Amino acid sequence: MQDLKNLKIAALQAGNIALGYFEKNYKTWDKEAGAGPVTEADLEVDNFLKNFLSNCEPDYGWLSEETEDSSTRLTKTKVFIVDPIDGTRSFIAGDETWAHSLAVVEHGIPIAAVIYLPKMDLLYTAEAGKGAFLNGKKISVSHIHELKDAEILAKKSILKENIWKSGDPALFRQRYRPSLAYRLALVAEGKFDAMIALGRSWEWDICAGHLLVSEAGGTATDSLGDEIVYNSTIGSSKGIVAGGPTIHKSVIDELDV
Repeated sequence: MQDLKNLKIAALQAGNIALGYFEKNYKTWDKEAGAGPVTEADLEVDNFLKNFLSNCEPDYGWLSEETEDSSTRLTKTKVFIVDPIDGTRSFIAGDETWAHSLAVVEHGIPIAAVIYLPKMDLLYTAEAGKGAFLNGKKISVSHIHELKDAEILAKKSILKENIWKSGDPALFRQRYRPSLAYRLALVAEGKFDAMIALGRSWEWDICAGHLLVSEAGGTATDSLGDEIVYNSTIGSSKGIVAGGPTIHKSVIDELDV
């Protein structure tokens, strides 16, 4: 599919741009309303991605963390949904676990996705109906069935007793990675059994990873167990829960949110 080819080319070039800033001197500042930090690198990568991908497919809509939103995208059949650098805090700190997250959705459903971690040389790709891959090798979700045996990526706040119907936050082993996109990719790869993000999840953080998990044999929904429809008016979902089908169901059944 041409969409996936375009995303791969764009992600690799985005990595080159970002690496030109990484661990060097560049401007950083905080966004308004406590929306987190942003850097020169975020904006340059965003500008490149928008220009390159829009030139590839001028009729597609555009939704990105670093571009002012426009309702025009809501009129489009296909839309690019992009996070130029997911894990900006990690990027600033000099850590390796930041990623470029790129996806194409059609009628609200992800059909092509790339998550690229340049410092770790990890290129995750997926295409609807064709599987998920890491550096060209097919990947799949884990086959753990019991919550007690599961390692789940989530913030430590997930361990609050009032989140779980049983009142027991020690249902599984909690782990964490800063980038939402990378968390989803790790679940798709089977390195972790599930991931949970409660509250508002922005589409640019989760769209590409959602397709990776689905194509790797897993299930991804919002935190209520409902389908996530992308290119929504608000551009976000009520969290996300992703994992192998059995673990996903167990988490949804136990959550009290």
